[in-house]
Amino acid sequence: MKPTDIHNPNYFHKVVDCQWACPAHTNVPEYIRLIAQSRYTEAYMVNRESNVFPGILGRTCDRPCEPACRRARVDGKPVAICRLKRVAADHRGEIQDLLPKIPEQKNGKRIACIGAGPASLTVANDLMPLGYQVTIFEKQADPGGLMRSNIPSFRLPEQVLAEEIDMILNMGVEIRYSSPVTSMRDLLGQGYDAIFVGSGAPRGKDLQIPGRHETDRIHIGIDWLESIAFGHIDSIGEQVLIIGVGNTAMDCCRSSRRLGGKTIKVMARRPRQYFKASPWELDDAEEEGIEIVINYAPQSFVVEEGRLKGMIFERLEWDCAAKQSKVLDTVFLPATDVILAIGQENSFPWIERDLGIEFDKWEMPVVDGATFQSTRPGVFFGGDAAFGPKNIIWAVEHGHQAAISIHNYCQDLPVSERPAYGMNLTTQKMGLSEWSYHNDYNPAQRQKMEHVELRSRFERLNIEVELGFSAEQTAREVERCLNCDVQTVFTAPKCIECDACVDVCPVQCLTMTRDGDELDLRTRLSAPALNLDQEIFTSQLLPQTGRLMVKDEDVCVHCGLCAERCPTAAWDMQKFELEIPYAGVKACSKIPVNA
Repeated sequence: MKPTDIHNPNYFHKVVDCQWACPAHTNVPEYIRLIAQSRYTEAYMVNRESNVFPGILGRTCDRPCEPACRRARVDGKPVAICRLKRVAADHRGEIQDLLPKIPEQKNGKRIACIGAGPASLTVANDLMPLGYQVTIFEKQADPGGLMRSNIPSFRLPEQVLAEEIDMILNMGVEIRYSSPVTSMRDLLGQGYDAIFVGSGAPRGKDLQIPGRHETDRIHIGIDWLESIAFGHIDSIGEQVLIIGVGNTAMDCCRSSRRLGGKTIKVMARRPRQYFKASPWELDDAEEEGIEIVINYAPQSFVVEEGRLKGMIFERLEWDCAAKQSKVLDTVFLPATDVILAIGQENSFPWIERDLGIEFDKWEMPVVDGATFQSTRPGVFFGGDAAFGPKNIIWAVEHGHQAAISIHNYCQDLPVSERPAYGMNLTTQKMGLSEWSYHNDYNPAQRQKMEHVELRSRFERLNIEVELGFSAEQTAREVERCLNCDVQTVFTAPKCIECDACVDVCPVQCLTMTRDGDELDLRTRLSAPALNLDQEIFTSQLLPQTGRLMVKDEDVCVHCGLCAERCPTAAWDMQKFELEIPYAGVKACSKIPVNA
């Protein structure tokens, strides 16, 4: 095995599982430590650098970081990373002086963004401090895109949404409301130096089965939620069927409850393990009395004289191993309203097909996955408009990367020239066997979010259901973080091969053994390293016997006992910081000499 190159930022980055899993690479352990010290404003700014919308995402993020969290390998429950993000946002101080400064002298480059959703707003956030003039064209009367129109106010309060969007718009962004772009050709003719398309996936999928067009009581989920958000709908019938079981379906069923629905069923074609909705969204819906019905396939709408009576379903039996089903019987369910929440699609009728912007067989734009540039130079896509529906945090990262490309394009640099990531490693040693972080294992269980009691939450549509963590809950939850960014850094020439570190390791992640190829080496560790997606650390040859020090990064809990026990300081605990490049901002790399 070649010695592990810990100078490569990706090595330790991947060890910080939560940060690696986050599309925007937010420095999760750092902001959790800051929260633990009640430094909420600083924690908020650490968040904002990468994810741009800490208050919004602290309530609505799909949380890709949490399934990756190392704590789940210890007690089965990840740290409540998303909800701690909200703690920082809710308790921060004034940050106006901490936001990027906008130069009075502009650089002469004009950028057009289509849609005022998270991707376009991120592009504006990154380009305005560089002197660009950014104009956003928004078809609605308010900004936010699907953050505003498709996330109900009982999950995302208007005040939180408006405040974080205004931080960007107040940088001097020109935004033109009620101004849908109806022709890309016309926009290209207005002399913008680059155009970013962040129009989302604005069309909900329809369900073309018998009876679909015989009544007006069948609604497209995202359109229906948008009508609520902009005050066009304020009631619904008492018997509601929701078709589909993603997060949009959860928002639809919970909104139905607040608008007068009494009997509300979410109809799923498959068993629960196939659901696309986040587990916590399902839990919240069921807490509010929503029934989730599995193995029902819609066959037709029953409409009499223009009035919806219900739906006919095939009741299925699923063989999950074979991934197939068989029909058991046919069932009628009554309904006054049906809401279709079976997915979203992109729609680009306003982009003429003779402009050099190519589309694939699914009518999606052909977009470079690294640069976000289309096949027409100077036209970029991001968010749901680029690769179909994902979530807010992905849209933010698309915006960061597109901003880098737009900056390169406007400065006559290749858009493919991506600035490199950097890293810092800083020793945490404070004494002979003392480090500047708390490494005792805290057995606290994951804290349960408190909710507004059921009767009160239905009194108004905009009562936020989640109350946020209390001070006591926050104090317990931050202590569950294992400080995965504080890395075990090994210096082979100092090792005397005494085995003290191997003996003290509580999870058997350290082994001194002879060299060999990786697959063989993985089988000869103290505990076999079975997760091939996680690299193992291998040292230089040890001075006494020529063996290797091998560490299974997958099971290490960063307790630091190896460094405390080592008599020669061959092991050190060093804090890893990923330096992320942004448009016009290069990362740096500061590596200690002994690393």
